[in-house]
Amino acid sequence: MEEASDFRNWDELIPDALGLIIKKLPLDEILTVIPRVSKSWSRAVQGPYCWQEINIYEWSTSCQPDQLDRMLQLLITRSCGSLRELHVSCVNNDQMVSFIAEHASSLRTLVLRRSEISDSIVAEVAGKFSTISFLDLSYCRHIGTRALEAIGKNCKSLVVLNWNMHPIDIEDKPSHIDEARVIANTMPKLKQLELAYLHIDTGTVLEILSGCPDLETLDLRGCWDVKLDKKFLEEKHPKVMVLGPNVVMGYFERGYFDECSDFSDDYWMDYSEDDDDYDDEIFDAMWDGDDLLELRFYEGMQEDLQLFGWPPSP
Repeated sequence: MEEASDFRNWDELIPDALGLIIKKLPLDEILTVIPRVSKSWSRAVQGPYCWQEINIYEWSTSCQPDQLDRMLQLLITRSCGSLRELHVSCVNNDQMVSFIAEHASSLRTLVLRRSEISDSIVAEVAGKFSTISFLDLSYCRHIGTRALEAIGKNCKSLVVLNWNMHPIDIEDKPSHIDEARVIANTMPKLKQLELAYLHIDTGTVLEILSGCPDLETLDLRGCWDVKLDKKFLEEKHPKVMVLGPNVVMGYFERGYFDECSDFSDDYWMDYSEDDDDYDDEIFDAMWDGDDLLELRFYEGMQEDLQLFGWPPSP
């Protein structure tokens, strides 16, 4: 009788189980290597189980705007409505915000830092972000009272809001008091609130503390007009940890240049579309080192891939 093999055939795993394993890999490998291993692996990469959490934050800081738009369209479409987390920066057009909103029915975490998006578009689509509990709009300098009010009225599960600013970006903005009051009046379930470098005062912060009774962390670093009495906080708001307004050396730089994805700064990728089953799988990457990577391709991709410098499969 033939002895049972000690090795399992991963090709026989069902797509959802395979997808849960594949998504543990770096994103660049998921997009450029995994689809070319086998047909079943490629199907898994094109399915939703690899794309419930999308983190292209670091890569998006250095790519071209059109590349970012196409990447978001590709990955979010693959999520098939199951997207739970999206981490991205430098989204620079309102159309892409609308696209994200159309696929946000399951979204819990949304990070859109350093994005040049308008106050009006966020207000318009806020109703489609009703499931969000974590929102980071830091360094989105065009966000104002209209957007924040819409977020507060529609995102009833919101417990974390990060809206930090760069001092240079707000030089022409004399006050954020109106925006802070909107937060105090419409976001009572907040547990964490970051407002670093905003132009707010002590009275506004007291309104926030009163309007957000569940607060556990309030970041006011760089809010120089805020003067809070330590004894008052200990007596009236003992559960709240208030940071600032003094800035710990190096904090702002770390906060502004956070790195939270598997890409390196010099990594670049792009893709082109074709008519076959792998129309989204053609990526061009800058690989480190001089070693040639030999891959076997499937479903007649040879001619198209050669145009992008990929080595021919045997």
